Amino acid sequence: MLLKERVAIVTGGARGIGREIALLLAREGADLAICDVNEVVLDATKKEVEASGRKCLAETVDVTKADQVEDFVQKTLDKFGKIDILINNAGITRDGLLVRMSEADWDAVLNVNLKGAFNCTKSVAKIMMKQRDGRIVNIASIIGIMGNAGQANYAASKGGLIALTKTVAKELGSRNVRVNAVAPGFIQTDMTAKLSEDTKNTMLKLIPLGALGTAKDVANIVLFLASDNSAYITGQVVQVDGGMVM
Repeated sequence: MLLKERVAIVTGGARGIGREIALLLAREGADLAICDVNEVVLDATKKEVEASGRKCLAETVDVTKADQVEDFVQKTLDKFGKIDILINNAGITRDGLLVRMSEADWDAVLNVNLKGAFNCTKSVAKIMMKQRDGRIVNIASIIGIMGNAGQANYAASKGGLIALTKTVAKELGSRNVRVNAVAPGFIQTDMTAKLSEDTKNTMLKLIPLGALGTAKDVANIVLFLASDNSAYITGQVVQVDGGMVM
């Protein structure tokens, strides 16, 4: 029980990597506040968290809206009395070549992936600074490190998130608030499941470990960074990519 009596917020916590993170944190003793834009899936994940014996607050929240984020954070405080952990996981893609990318697609991705993390971090940071304790983990991507054709908006958002991680780590370190990022590589998700075998094989050739990662691989690193086991680590980006970027 690495997170006994801790309270964690997970954005985008209803599906995929976010869901896996939420369930693992709950199994390790944390009470959860999860938000997403999909109410049906959100309710299902809430029930899974509660089935593990933990309390769970679940709300539909648009992280691009500062007022909605503030309201969700306040509800979390009202229910649990504190916030120990923030996992900024909410993210979207709107892929396309730069010369064909619409302004709307650029704005949508930057707003959710980067501005959303800013809104949540700003709101929670005040609480953690007052507590003189807290852990923030941002879910970035190797695309934010290496770039990728057809994903200018996504790469910019994740690269920005990495820069935000390092800056906030410097600002909050003196208050014992640690801020780190996780950069997943190619992870088995609903999106990768739709790829052709040829595409998957091409991807696998770029990965020294010769396999796609799983959501659990990402969640395990998040757990480490959210726990006391990483007490002397801040401002870092941990790549969970099977050695791909190496």
